[in-house]
Amino acid sequence: RYEAHHRVKIQDEAIVAAARLSDRYISDRFLPDKAIDLMDEAGSQVRLRGLTPPPALKALEAKIEETIVEKEAAIKNEQFEQAARLRDEEQRLQAELEEKRQEWRKSHGRKEAVVTPEDIAAVVASWTGIPVTEIAAEEAVRLLNLEEVLHQRVVGQDEAVSVVSQAMRRAHAGLKDPKRPIGSFIFLGPTGVGKTELARALAEALFGDEDAVIRLDMSEYMERHAVARLIGSPPGYVGYEEGGQLTEQVRRKPYSVVLFDEIEKAHPEVFNILLQVLEDGRLTDSKGRLVDFRNTVIVMTSNVGAEQIRRESGIGFRAVVDERSDYLAMKEKVTEQLKRTFRPEFLNRIDEVVVFHALNKVHISQIAEIMLKELRLQLSEMDIKLVVTDQAKELLANKGFDPDFGARPLRRAIQRYIENPLAEEILKGTFGQGGTITVDAKEGEFVFY
Repeated sequence: RYEAHHRVKIQDEAIVAAARLSDRYISDRFLPDKAIDLMDEAGSQVRLRGLTPPPALKALEAKIEETIVEKEAAIKNEQFEQAARLRDEEQRLQAELEEKRQEWRKSHGRKEAVVTPEDIAAVVASWTGIPVTEIAAEEAVRLLNLEEVLHQRVVGQDEAVSVVSQAMRRAHAGLKDPKRPIGSFIFLGPTGVGKTELARALAEALFGDEDAVIRLDMSEYMERHAVARLIGSPPGYVGYEEGGQLTEQVRRKPYSVVLFDEIEKAHPEVFNILLQVLEDGRLTDSKGRLVDFRNTVIVMTSNVGAEQIRRESGIGFRAVVDERSDYLAMKEKVTEQLKRTFRPEFLNRIDEVVVFHALNKVHISQIAEIMLKELRLQLSEMDIKLVVTDQAKELLANKGFDPDFGARPLRRAIQRYIENPLAEEILKGTFGQGGTITVDAKEGEFVFY
């Protein structure tokens, strides 16, 4: 009936794709209705696409309009010879347009419009905001190379990246409980080692957008009365109409990485809410709506055991006999501390506990290169090329290295020693568009030329 209504042919593969993609990506409706609605809208779009004239015809129509305007202007200015020439040009273009329109109608009349799986995927993408066409085509390749993708942004955390990547592959291969979230992790480590950055990189790798991160700072939920804000205030209380800060965001963006920052600061009642999310993949908000967490990745960061990690990592200067066994021994000690901090029923529902290393000077040098790449990109928008010598990079790593604070002092060092002088020179007019700025180091100072 839909084929007859839209005058299209719906491929069998498109019907299968409608059932499969709607089941996976559209969580707030039910089968078979959502699959049928997908086919209906895809059929309508394909039919409308077939009725829309091709760009060549539109360009010809625009050219005719332009010729008419020029002809009328020539008549108004009493340039009759030019007006006659433009009239002949208009008649020629009108004849050409009619001929091409007849050809398009004949070819369109013979060819039946077909709804393909790609059309279904495009409709799902427009409904959910998830680039389903890209995910469907490249998902397997991207997941197999997930470590490589994450390492472009996260430096010196091989074990963490490996553990997260393996969990993602398990989930997408269909080897996880379909009722639970895609993955749930606790990231442990000192400040500035890349815990939040890994969550952002994961969002970009899985969902194609770094902004697909729902971040909740647990220091805002230290009091018992604040816990209700996660799912929304009950009726009669202030903020009832606003919805929950967790549930409302997940309801609007069901495909996202949910980041609970510094989870150890949260009130114990928060963990009672998280138990249901981690076990059943769903949560009911204050308005009685069921919110689906099955398509989210739950990431919790914590500084539990951070001091232990700093001591065991030896701040990057200790000779390591067996790095792997050292890491496992450190992880075991940190896990023991974790068990003393959190309840066992909460830890039992976590897929992986990921322990991050403290960063050493080699890691800081690699991170400096990534940050300088961002600066180069900003300057390239002003048509300015930035060259940083190896000596300048080494000096920058020395000034930005602090084993207690991770990579954050490096960003401040780049602002203080590179960006501030550059901004002054650009405003003075020393460096302009099309120029090249070289940053070098001499006698412990940065020089620009």
